[in-house]
Amino acid sequence: MPTDVTAQPDRLELRALSARSVILSLLLGAHPPELPARELVRRVEPFGVGGSTARAALSRMVAAGDLRRTDTVHRLSDRLLERRRRQDDAVRPRTRAWHGDWELLVVTATGRGAAERAELRTRLTALRLAELREGVWLRPANLDRALPDDLDRIGERCTARPGRPAPELAASLWPLDTWSATGRALLACAARAESPADRFTAYAAVVRHLLADPVLPAGLLPADWPGDALRTAYAAYRRELTA
Repeated sequence: MPTDVTAQPDRLELRALSARSVILSLLLGAHPPELPARELVRRVEPFGVGGSTARAALSRMVAAGDLRRTDTVHRLSDRLLERRRRQDDAVRPRTRAWHGDWELLVVTATGRGAAERAELRTRLTALRLAELREGVWLRPANLDRALPDDLDRIGERCTARPGRPAPELAASLWPLDTWSATGRALLACAARAESPADRFTAYAAVVRHLLADPVLPAGLLPADWPGDALRTAYAAYRRELTA
């Protein structure tokens, strides 16, 4: 997910979160991802969301299927539980030693419309694969995960060792320098933030930025890569927020 920023990466200007975004951010970080309505209303107040605004947002989110309501408790819908899983993976990615192999997926299914192709592209990007050329997706095989079995219905999967130097290939697949610069700017923005609302907005942007981290082996990353620093800062903030 893209970071909601404007201006240059060295001086980010974060857009204030809506009531819906604040509520979702709280529930996405809660374990389990549910809270009573009264507690949600109380928790969003320090972030500039008034009680009536929060209650109206909760009603709209239930109607839209973002939340499920049982008695007085609001819980993330199944769709957003998947988003929460991806967020948790972004904050604590599971990796393994890399020995030079790359995951490779060649899309062979045909007859898909534009909407289906766009949905597949979004899904493969969320799996931290990158498109080398149309229908050819790959990444270093350093993630401790299994790709979904249903991908076998749309393409062929294998491991490969491209002839192109790995650092050069990685730099062509992901905007590493831009991601790194924005990450460092987010760290500075979070450090400058003083009010609860500004800090919450900054760390919500940190999480969204981590969702786009390709989680590459260290040898393929630019110097001063801020991924670990972003995760450490967000983990400390989440502990503070929970307390």
